[in-house]
Amino acid sequence: MAINALGIDSMLPALPAMGASLGIPEENQRQWIIAAYVIGFGSCQLVYGPLIDRFGRRPILFASLGFFAVASVACAFAYDFHTILIGRVLQGVGAAASRVLAVSIVRDRFSGRTMARVMSISFVVFLAVPILAPSIGQLIMLVAPWHGIFYALAGFGLFVVAWAALRLPETLHPDDRRPISIAKLWSAAKLTLGNRTSIGYTLSMTLMFGALMGFINSAQQIFADGFGAVRIFPLAFAGCAGLMAVGSILNARIVERLGTRRVSQTALLALITLSGIHAVVVLSGHETIWTFCILQALTMGCFPLSTSNFGAMAMEPVGHIAGTAASVQGTISTLGGALIGLVIGQQFNGTSAPVVVGYFLAGLAALGMVFWTERGKLFSAHHVVPPAQA
Repeated sequence: MAINALGIDSMLPALPAMGASLGIPEENQRQWIIAAYVIGFGSCQLVYGPLIDRFGRRPILFASLGFFAVASVACAFAYDFHTILIGRVLQGVGAAASRVLAVSIVRDRFSGRTMARVMSISFVVFLAVPILAPSIGQLIMLVAPWHGIFYALAGFGLFVVAWAALRLPETLHPDDRRPISIAKLWSAAKLTLGNRTSIGYTLSMTLMFGALMGFINSAQQIFADGFGAVRIFPLAFAGCAGLMAVGSILNARIVERLGTRRVSQTALLALITLSGIHAVVVLSGHETIWTFCILQALTMGCFPLSTSNFGAMAMEPVGHIAGTAASVQGTISTLGGALIGLVIGQQFNGTSAPVVVGYFLAGLAALGMVFWTERGKLFSAHHVVPPAQA
């Protein structure tokens, strides 16, 4: 999971240099360097799901991260806007398996509230990397041009392959391997999309991820152009990501005792409240770099308390088809979130207003989706009965 955080966030300090080197004059166009990766990441998860259910978790992990390393080197040789976008899409394609694999491996071993706790621990890793990623990117650029970031990403991908070869066992039981069949894949996809809990919480994750991508797309511009504080950007970004890591640790400690619904829905209400307060501050003209950093960090601290549990609840009724289900859910949440984030990012107008209002509106929409999923009954703990296996 750290691969994806590095693939996205280590780019942020390099965007101005990449724009100048590759002939990208408009600042908002540079956001496509981030969006292209996420689009590639989301579009191929449907392919990886059936493959990991057929061939196992380890072989697909090795092949996909090897491809990621090759694509990273290709990005370093990009010479214009179009070639960097192609390279970034291919990077995302290689990294796409990691999301499906992470969810599937956890689901192979755990379920219910225990799965939610383990997913939160995994999310800590995913969020610990963004704390350092912009600083890592900036440090690399002190000794090398922006191309060095891509060489570092290739090296990290190969390191993960070596570690997994030595330490990661195969978690898919031989009896659970599913032949690749279009009819069975369609049946599994229908189960995933047709289950109210699965699709409802997947769409809730999509909205929340869209808000997060809107922030990531615009973060460098907000600090550089909005506040004129580009030098403190890595530190401020780390503060926001740090609150997300704290939220993940807290979730891992309380979710088994309080339940996924109570924790996630309370956190979602807190996120809406904080982003609503922030929106009032921004739109009334009282935003400063301090109000932005504090309120945005608090808002993002609610993010893992809601989304990691949304993910666990979405997977609960479809655990017997974990690989395919994770790929379907991942495709929807990643592609949908990327598009929402791109729309938010493209509204950047020199202020933090589009990001803050985007968080508030996405939170309200996610609450509406949760309300529909739970048939109007919030905070009620219950266990979902899986449907019959296809």
